[in-house]
Parts: sequence; structure tokens; C-alpha cells
Amino acid sequence: MATSALYQSIELLSQEKGIDPGIVVGAVEEAIALATRKYYKTQENMRGELNRETGEITAYIYKTVVANEDEIEDPVNQITLSEASELAPGVEVGSEIRMYRDTSPLGRIAAQLAKQIIFQKVREAERDTVFQEYAHREKEVLNATVKRTEGQDIIFDLGKAEARCPKREQSRLEQFSVGERVRVVLLKVDRAAKGPQVIVSRAAPELVQNLFQSEVPEIYDNTVVIRAIAREAGERTKIAVQSRDKDVDPVGACVGMKGMRVQSIIRELRGEKIDIIEFSEEITTFAEKALQPAKVSRVSITDLGEKQLEVIVDDTQLSLAIGKKGQNVRLAAKLLGWKIDIKSEEEKRQEVEQQMQALAGGPTTPIEQVSELGEQIIQKLVAAGITTVESLADMTPEQLEEIPGIGEKTLEKISVAVRHYFGHFEEGEGGEKPEGEAEAPTASAAADTAEAELENAAEVLEESQSVTAEQAEEGLEASEGNEALAEELAEEQNITTEELAIENVSPADAEESEDEGRA
Repeated sequence: MATSALYQSIELLSQEKGIDPGIVVGAVEEAIALATRKYYKTQENMRGELNRETGEITAYIYKTVVANEDEIEDPVNQITLSEASELAPGVEVGSEIRMYRDTSPLGRIAAQLAKQIIFQKVREAERDTVFQEYAHREKEVLNATVKRTEGQDIIFDLGKAEARCPKREQSRLEQFSVGERVRVVLLKVDRAAKGPQVIVSRAAPELVQNLFQSEVPEIYDNTVVIRAIAREAGERTKIAVQSRDKDVDPVGACVGMKGMRVQSIIRELRGEKIDIIEFSEEITTFAEKALQPAKVSRVSITDLGEKQLEVIVDDTQLSLAIGKKGQNVRLAAKLLGWKIDIKSEEEKRQEVEQQMQALAGGPTTPIEQVSELGEQIIQKLVAAGITTVESLADMTPEQLEEIPGIGEKTLEKISVAVRHYFGHFEEGEGGEKPEGEAEAPTASAAADTAEAELENAAEVLEESQSVTAEQAEEGLEASEGNEALAEELAEEQNITTEELAIENVSPADAEESEDEGRA
């Protein structure tokens, strides 16, 4: 069956746009019907019809046949059985009757309207085809050709459709020329977009993953697995890899002989830096590797539920661990999926000291308690941020002199007032010691304790049958030989030799008594 030149043109257009010819034919018929109805200024239902063999386009109105006038609800689009029988004998109730309209009088305006409708329908069909083609292929890497630039956006030709790469999805290192072939990641298909509805990216991590799969056979055959990727396009990428074969080094496989494999990927990304890290199930070990090239002193988990880590590095490694504008620690946190709080050894030491001071500091006393200072001096100290007696006592004279309005005389007055305050606090009222303060052991108490211990030792010796007379005599001589030591001890404690019962004190007991007395 021969087809007309018009229908052949429709088929050619359909192949070029990748749409069904029936959609284009339907658009033509709808356009003719609308143009004809507008020309005749009627609200009747109208349809167009294209003859494939002759290429002739006709338009007709159609009305539904009803039994009688009582059943007519829409006079414009319904006709009674009797009227319909006059036009077409043998017609039945419920069928449609056609009445053709002459399309030859349609002028240039009607043709222009039909053209617009056809273009609109074809464009909608084309967009639907693109959506069905690419909607299920998100995150897939596609080969594309640079077609043109629109402002800051780059338009790529995917073959069946055009794709747009917005500025935020581009790498700052990359500049493309028209006709250049590149690989892009399909992000999404936006049906609401006015221009190309396929959105692609050159900044997505999936692009790096695809490049490694292409360059590293071990990744392609799943011997080495990519566990995580963190990327800042045009700057740096961190990629964590893990080997399923104990004999295969995952990092070495990705780097390649003399770095050939990774250098090929770096060239494709226009010089973007790539850190290849061995994945570890132990989060602290993984964090140490993720922060490379910085050397980490230690890693501790501060909050398991919130996934927070504390990383301590040497003072010289802090800037390297944080990276330029925080890039290194930011990428490491993204790679781990944990929040990282990074500190130097000095910062951690100061933090621990502050915590210790807070624990040992106990209650503080407002500076207003020291009435000897006077209101003017108290106001100057408070203005300088000194609000407690303890903080005032910790300050050196040089630090106090730096406070505005405090000279030598004022400094002396402050010193006396603080000394009196703490002296009164230590003496307490009526000579009693502050509550909770233990009384220091005296020398006489130490001597009594030593004597009691000697008596207990003597009783044990008497009961024991294993000590011979010669051994006892040797022990006595040793005791007398240490008489000078005991006298020295007695002088230090202001105790006479009679009180200590020198003849019964052994050297060990004498030293023990000395220690207790000093305590």
C-alpha cells in the first residue's frame, strides 16, 4: 500500500525525534479539527482525519443519536433518531452520525495555528520519550559530547536527548570545548524543566567510582570493593577500598605499577587529588587512615549514638589534619559518616587541666566577702573579671598591677586583706579548726604508737619457740648499735630517749616512728 508524501514526512520526523508516528498523526488530525472549528466558529464536537494513501485531511462534526427530543440534553452535540434517519438511513440510537466540513476555505491563519499545535504535541511526545528512556538510569555514567554552553551551564548531547550540566555540578578544574567527548553522571530527569530535562554531573562521586572500575580490573571483578567515597570536585577525593582476597593489596591495586592506574584517573579529572585508603571495620583505625597524610596520636569515641569521634594529633600535625579550609577533616567525616572533633595535644591537655580544676576547686567565695578591700577596690576587681576570692589569691602582683586603678599601695592593701581572710578562715572561731580538717599527728602520738607496736612484737617473740638465745642476743646488739639513730630521731621529735624506750626500739621501728612523726 503506497503512502502519501505527507505521511512519509511524518514517519521521517518520528524516526528523527524517536517518537511513535501515530502520535504525530494524532497531532495533525487534532490541529486540523481545532483550526476548522475556529474557522466555522462552532462549539460542536469536531475531529480530523488523515488519509494515509492520498494524504488528504478532512474534518467532520459528529453527533450522538437519541430516541426522541425528550432525551436530548445537549442540543449542539445530540440529534434525534428521526432527523438522523433523514441524513443517514438505517442509523440506530446510540450511534454517531458524521457531517463533514469543507476544509478548503481554511486560510493562512488556520494553517499557522495547526502548525503550532503539531509542534507542541511533538515536543510533549519527545519529552515523554526522553523521560521513559532515562528516568530509571539515575546515577548511571553515560558517554556524552559537548554541544554548546548556555550561560554557566554546559549542554551535552547524549545521542537520544540533550542534557544540562549546571554550574554547581561542574569541577572548577575543567574547561570543555565543543565536540569533546566526556563521561557524565546522570543525576535526575526533570519533567518540569523548560530546556533539556536530563540533568548530568561531573562532580558526583559515582564518576570517580566508574573511572576506578574502568582502570582497575580487581574492582571490576569485585576482588577489591569500594566501600565509601567522599569528594569535593576539583579539589580532593577520598576513596576507601577493601580486598576480598587476603593476597591482594587493595591500595596497591588501585595505585598500580608506578601509579599508572591512579594517574590515568587523575588526568581524566584534570588533576584532582585522590587519597586511596584501606577500609577498616574498626572505626578508630579507619579514622586514623581517613585523616592521612596527618599522623594521628589517638582516636576515641565520645558519643556512640550520635556517632561522634574525638581525634588527638600532635601540635605540629594539627593544620595538616584539618587541611586547607578544613577540607581534610571534612572529607574524612563524610567518608566515615561520623562527626569528628579534632584537637591538638596542647588543647587536650588544657581541657583536662580545666576539668581537674573544676573537680578540685570546690565551692567559690564571692569577692564581696572580703570586707577589708573596700567598695572601690572590689568594683575595680569585678570590672577586671575577678569575682571570687580564690581567683584573686591565684593572681600574681604583676597581674594585679595591670588592672586599671591598682597601684603599689592598693596592691599591699589587697595582699593584707586576702592574707587576713584566709588566716581567719584557717583559725576558725574560738580557735577551732574548720570542719572536715583532720588534726595532724603529733610526735608524742607517734611515740606511743611505736611503743605499743614494740610491746605487741615482744609478746609474739615470747610465744614463739623458734627464736634461740643467740639470735635474741644478736638482735639486742644490733639494737644498741643503732642507738645514735634513735637519739637523732628523738631530737627531731622533741622526745627524750626514756620516752621512746630506746632499749626496745629496733632500727625498722625507729624509722617507722620517724616517718609518722614527720606526717
